[in-house]
Amino acid sequence: MLFFPVTAFGPDGAPDVEAFRTHIRQGIEAGAAAVFACCGTGEFHALDPEEFRICVAAAVEEAAGRVPVIAGAGYGTALAIRYARIAEAAGVDGLLAMPPYLVVPDQEGLLQHYAALANATSLDLIVYQRDNVVFEPRTVVGLARIPRIIGLKDGHGDLDLMQRIISAVRTELPDRDFLYFNGLPTAELTGLAYRGIGVRLYSSAVFCFAPEIALAFHQALLSGDDRTVDKLLDGFYRPLVELRNQGRGYAVSLVKAGVRLRGLDVGEVRPPLTEPSPAHVKELAELIERGMALLSAT
Repeated sequence: MLFFPVTAFGPDGAPDVEAFRTHIRQGIEAGAAAVFACCGTGEFHALDPEEFRICVAAAVEEAAGRVPVIAGAGYGTALAIRYARIAEAAGVDGLLAMPPYLVVPDQEGLLQHYAALANATSLDLIVYQRDNVVFEPRTVVGLARIPRIIGLKDGHGDLDLMQRIISAVRTELPDRDFLYFNGLPTAELTGLAYRGIGVRLYSSAVFCFAPEIALAFHQALLSGDDRTVDKLLDGFYRPLVELRNQGRGYAVSLVKAGVRLRGLDVGEVRPPLTEPSPAHVKELAELIERGMALLSAT
């Protein structure tokens, strides 16, 4: 499982490093295969460079080489490189490149941006496709020709496009071991569809607050146990997505509320995100309880 931890904040609004370390430790002990620190779920957008450095360094120290640690890097090219070099100095194993800020670049501009970021450090780089970054297949072929760019995380959700991207890279670079990730919010909901085009890696926000459910689903999806997949989709993941869709920013704030519900105080989200309503937190608690009951009945 790929673990995208939330970033803990204390009552004063500053990063709560001890709570963050506990969250990292619990995720690794639960079975995470990699830690993606200070990425989307970790509110990368809300961290200044020093806070980012502190949190990424804490993740590296807590992982202690047991699993890889990948850090987010984003904004315009100059700032993305700055964050990447901070992460490299902190000892991370790789980078997840977030979309550039605000602008909608053309394909050549995107290629130049990610090439500059890849060449700025010695770290492997995964590129995140979403929002203002949507690649044509030929552009992904160009990215895959850059040795340090090792994969594409798809948060766009166009399966036709993804199939054409995979086919183009496979055709043009048959010896390239290029990775593809389902990076949609609550990726489990689309796991069967992505599995159908050969994409089995995905990010799991549910793992942050209900690793038991996330791991059971992951095992069922990869082993072809579609009966268990359907049971968890119908009883837990679909209702969770419907709840998530009731508030802007819930892909992060609802996850953070889930972590608190499971007993770890990681604080609230930072503006401009807002907290879920009490009624929605109550509904989330009931969903977690239902998911656990489904595991017991499996």
